Amino acid sequence: MKRKAAAVLLTALLTVQLCQPVKAVGTSAGAAVLMDGDSGRILYAHNADQPMSIASITKIMTALVALERCSLDRVYTVTGEDMAEGSSMYLKAGERLTLEELLYGLMLCSGNDAALAVAHCVSGSVETFVAAMNEKAEALGMTNTSFANPNGLDDPAHFSTARDMAVLTREALAREDFCRIVSTRSITIGQRTLVNHNKLLSWYEDCIGVKTGYTQTAGRTLVSAARRDGQTLIAVTLKDSRDWEDHKALLDYGFSAFPQSVVLTDTVPAAELSVKGGSLSAVAIQAETSVSYPLAQGEEPEIRLELPEAVTAPLVKGAVVGEAAVYLRDQEIGRTRLLCGADVALALGRPAD
Repeated sequence: MKRKAAAVLLTALLTVQLCQPVKAVGTSAGAAVLMDGDSGRILYAHNADQPMSIASITKIMTALVALERCSLDRVYTVTGEDMAEGSSMYLKAGERLTLEELLYGLMLCSGNDAALAVAHCVSGSVETFVAAMNEKAEALGMTNTSFANPNGLDDPAHFSTARDMAVLTREALAREDFCRIVSTRSITIGQRTLVNHNKLLSWYEDCIGVKTGYTQTAGRTLVSAARRDGQTLIAVTLKDSRDWEDHKALLDYGFSAFPQSVVLTDTVPAAELSVKGGSLSAVAIQAETSVSYPLAQGEEPEIRLELPEAVTAPLVKGAVVGEAAVYLRDQEIGRTRLLCGADVALALGRPAD
């Protein structure tokens, strides 16, 4: 069957219901970003691409690289090379821990010693591991990021941006093992009880992590994530003395001003398509999957159905007949295949081709 592409334009009639007007949001941060974790849409930005010192939120990348490259049950023997200044899980030379236990020490109590141990456990040397961190940053498009160590201690060659850290966190949160670790409030490992430094796990009902940081040069840095009604938001602040309050305000703003909205549903026919030579003259077309996107009040996406002018019987329910693309201000924000909604037999008396 020769298909002739036809663009069908529909305007999605969407009304975002808000209980009250959404207040503007701001922070005390030197740089900040609020991102929708599912779509990657930036909902708020301030100096988003300004390279700055990032302190221990570096350890998000340390954990991600370790999880991607090594088994959680690998056992590592701590050496004197793992000792480090600053925050610590108080490792002792000669003790044996699994990579998973080291990652809890890395992400909960922000152990700088744990970061070195993770690097040695995964790559054999800090230099090789840091190279892997930078390789991953490049793969993620973190164009304003450079890592010089796995723990975030101050170094002129160690920096990132609020936007890049949001991109990194979105990637990390796609992993169930990462989410499990960073959402843990406390855990006992041997004789140690590790307590998560992220107070938002207790202070913000929907918080699911992620990481705190501080050095004298970087000031207070914080990455947080929250999930509500199926929507995940990621907040990043750099050099922010009011980070707890600012993150609660950012997350509240995101959930209220940009709720996850169903733009195209797979439960209601998207269109009807003419059928040639069939027992039916037309067949309903369904979206294969629903398309959702965080939308502000008044935003109206456009749905473009890419379909032939007609299809020829016989047809099988579920057969792919086209695609639907969703646009917001001429930028594609979602896409799904379009399926035939029913079986359509040949018209009586018509021979099969």
